[in-house]
This record gives sequence, C-alpha cells and structure tokens, in this order.
Amino acid sequence: MKFVFLSGGLMGFLVGLVTSWALNHAPDRVFLDAAVGCLAGAVLFRWFWTIVLAGLRDTVVARQRAAVAAQAAASAAKAK
Repeated sequence: MKFVFLSGGLMGFLVGLVTSWALNHAPDRVFLDAAVGCLAGAVLFRWFWTIVLAGLRDTVVARQRAAVAAQAAASAAKAK
C-alpha cells in the first residue's frame, strides 16, 4: 500500500511538473502544480489499488465457493 501511494505521488508530481513547465509558468507556480499533482496522484492510486484488491478478493472467494460446490456435487454423485 505504501509503495502504491508513493508511486502515485511520484507520477502525479512528475505529470504536474512537466505540464506546468511546458506551459511556461513561473517556477513557484510549477512547484505548486507539481505538489497538487502529487497529492492527487497519490490519492487516485490509493483508490485504484483498493478497487483492484477488492476485485481480487471477490475472485478468490468466488473460486473457493465454486470449488466447495463442485466437491459437494462430486461427493453427492459418488454416494448414489
């Protein structure tokens, strides 16, 4: 989680820095834009990571339930 938060912050910082610099803003404005981009990138990456983890968790639970149901069906067919 920490890695995702930091990498999102770095990506946001770089995007904000390059974009503001390409628009020929003053150096103080470039740093402000980069700092805001850092915060936005970190929060967005953290949100995206929670969505990814929730999807993975749902997939694992669904596979476990399917395996239990298949095992129950196999044992019921064997009992006949």
